[in-house]
Amino acid sequence: MTTELRNFLALSYDELEELNLKAKEQRKKRTSPEKIREERLKYLTDEKRIKAVTVLFSDLEGRLHMLDYDKKFLIKSYDNLTFDGSSIRGFTAQRESDLRLGMDWGAFYWAPADIFGNGKVLVFGEVIDKDGSPYSGDMRGVLKGYAEGLNKKEGYTLNAANEIEGFLFKGSDAERHYHETGRFEYVNTGGYYHSLPGDPLRTFIDTTAEVQRAMGFQNEKDHPEVAPSQFEINYGYGEVVAAADQVQLYKLVCRQVANKMGLTASFLPKPVVGVNGSGMHTNVSVSEDGKNLFWDPKGEEKLSKFGWAFVDRILTHGNDLCLLMNSSVNSFRRLDPPNQLKASAVDRGAMIRIPIGNERSMRVEFRSVAPDANPYLVMYSIFKTGLEGETAKIKNLRSAERYLPDNIYTALENFKKAEWTTKLLGADVKSRYADLKKASADRCARELGTFVKAPEVQYHHEVYNQFLWNLF
Repeated sequence: MTTELRNFLALSYDELEELNLKAKEQRKKRTSPEKIREERLKYLTDEKRIKAVTVLFSDLEGRLHMLDYDKKFLIKSYDNLTFDGSSIRGFTAQRESDLRLGMDWGAFYWAPADIFGNGKVLVFGEVIDKDGSPYSGDMRGVLKGYAEGLNKKEGYTLNAANEIEGFLFKGSDAERHYHETGRFEYVNTGGYYHSLPGDPLRTFIDTTAEVQRAMGFQNEKDHPEVAPSQFEINYGYGEVVAAADQVQLYKLVCRQVANKMGLTASFLPKPVVGVNGSGMHTNVSVSEDGKNLFWDPKGEEKLSKFGWAFVDRILTHGNDLCLLMNSSVNSFRRLDPPNQLKASAVDRGAMIRIPIGNERSMRVEFRSVAPDANPYLVMYSIFKTGLEGETAKIKNLRSAERYLPDNIYTALENFKKAEWTTKLLGADVKSRYADLKKASADRCARELGTFVKAPEVQYHHEVYNQFLWNLF
């Protein structure tokens, strides 16, 4: 079909980067939502080449959803966008299905037309309940409310960055067809530092990095990982909600680029037994008026008392939180190591690592997080627990012989019986999340065994196959 009569927006990568970095700076400076909304609405009105706005939101498990609204309709109706919440796993029952979407205008992205299509922009949405309050099952909204509340009350800014590993496999639907093939096919077997320029893995990494750069990610480094066909594309630190948004965008971009190459970007934690799995190492810190509260040049490992107290609370509740950080059956194949419930500056098998840092970069790294976890739920759990959780009276808490569960049923039992997870999520959301995890687990073999079973992949919540999930 000819497109020569159409004049939809398609900006150069340099123009995209400039626009996205400007929006990112507004967000960082906490420019008033009203001012940003006015700017975005004026832009959408004036820019005739935009045809649609893609609104993104995530369900309770972390599955990203996208709704396209005609631009002219959205401009008139942005404050009254309704959708059927009963169609979203973990949201509402059918009898109370009506939910609304609000626009988080600060979380606005210009995306490359060759990857996302011409004439579209992206914006993250906020799920709103019937009474106008933030919806309790929307963990992005919960995280945002918590972070903004702490900023107003304590002056804190919550900072995070994620190192997200994944695999690149042959075929555009490799995960969906795993039950037919019983295996994934690598596109590259070079491993760390040995992917040749121009091979499929390096081309994928280069293209994904270019898209991220254009979307304002401010990349740091990208490389093949240790396992065959494994990758990691790192980008800069940011305020916690923006950081969690970038996790969702990162995975979306990876999948989209891979699909255009006829390949699959997979974020299963352990898709192949016998090689390294994929993690989502999560680096966090807290700052106040630009000062890093985790830094103390005289502290143990140069981590402040404030930082160590944060770590101790996480270690106390580590088993309570394990299901939130490792939310799939497959993720428990990866927890060996790191499955030791301790903190260390040198031991990469520890749940928490204290990296070398300075006044600007001092942070703590949570290593026992899988890449298929809900990033908003992960961030919220880490920060609220680190700042408000209890501290156990355990001798040598930071190095005691304690371990995370090696299977999802033990993690589920710990999660359900913990008082802290009820305080964290509320009884209703906690119960819904537990039910979703049990439904997935019950469709998989209870004993993990020595090879990845088809149901681990088929009922993995990030496999976009509506038919499979409707069988639940």
